[in-house]
Amino acid sequence: MNSTRIDWCDATWNPVTGCLHGCPYCYARGIARRFGGWDYSSGHVRGNASADKTFICLTSETFRSWRCKVYLSNGQKIAELENAYIVERGNKTIKAPYPFGFVPTFHRYRLREPEATKTPKTVFVGSMTDLFGDWVPDEWIQEVFAACAAAPQHRYLFLTKNPERYVMMGELGLLPEHKNFWYGTTVTDDEAPLFWSELHNTFLSIEPILAPFIGSVRNKADWVIIGAETGNRKGKVIPRREWIDNIVANCREAGIPVFMKESLRGLMGSEFVQEYPWERTE
Repeated sequence: MNSTRIDWCDATWNPVTGCLHGCPYCYARGIARRFGGWDYSSGHVRGNASADKTFICLTSETFRSWRCKVYLSNGQKIAELENAYIVERGNKTIKAPYPFGFVPTFHRYRLREPEATKTPKTVFVGSMTDLFGDWVPDEWIQEVFAACAAAPQHRYLFLTKNPERYVMMGELGLLPEHKNFWYGTTVTDDEAPLFWSELHNTFLSIEPILAPFIGSVRNKADWVIIGAETGNRKGKVIPRREWIDNIVANCREAGIPVFMKESLRGLMGSEFVQEYPWERTE
């Protein structure tokens, strides 16, 4: 697990990386492009070009032994790595965290990281992916859930733009109801689908907020996170103060804690708040 600047969690854990949603404001794609995509024959970095190539698993003098599998899931290319992809360059040993760029990849060797971390943490599971995307096999998700259950000292926050997958898994009895599992939905406007359940802890991540929320958040979440778009993307949306005030008013009426990301501190001034739901229940 890794330390993080994301202010609503203590750590991120990425047993799966890569995503196929194609969001224009995605920070994760830029990170994968910067640190991923290795030339398997020479060990040289080549940006994200690997996402467009046929992947060949190698064992040679250049690379330590590793195993991978690349196949299609719902017509989309995905990959599995049994152990870390490590490049030997002179006297240096370098891990390639995203060897297939932003192609969805299951890093199975990372599954024991939560159990190996003894200090309790609030963990964002899948900051570099959408673990519940349609292209992700059920088996991957089940293995991630099992790894979380094996390390109950942590609190796990899941987040998706595909909340229908939560519903489908819940109907099949495959969505754990553990107290330390929190299922979040990313929404950018109040037309987006979301997930709420009386059997599970749920939250909304309204980030980046791209439009006013006219409807109420009542009975739609146990926690609400709000954040503005960051970066320098052309067409970047700057939220209005009244957008945030409306959401907060609805949350206050419903008794839902609100967490504002640092990107809103300047806009909200003295009304800036960062509340956690477990502070009320644990």
